[in-house]
Amino acid sequence: MGIVKISDQMHDNLRLASIALDRSINAQAEHWLKIGMLIELYPNKTYNELTQLLLEQSLHSNAMFSLESILKHLSTKSTEVITP
Repeated sequence: MGIVKISDQMHDNLRLASIALDRSINAQAEHWLKIGMLIELYPNKTYNELTQLLLEQSLHSNAMFSLESILKHLSTKSTEVITP
């Protein structure tokens, strides 16, 4: 675990989003980091596709977010979005 320095404005944004989404500030920051990293790696995927992927990984593996498992899942998955 490390310390990441962010601007006061970003901290305010995190605080507001964490309240609205009922997450801790750290959990909100980690969520934004995960999504941002995945969007940079897979710019052709939508936000909904990426969050669906994170939900599927969580349900199937009961594990924490792992870039390796996301990459493996994306390489074997079709481009269709699974709808509930």
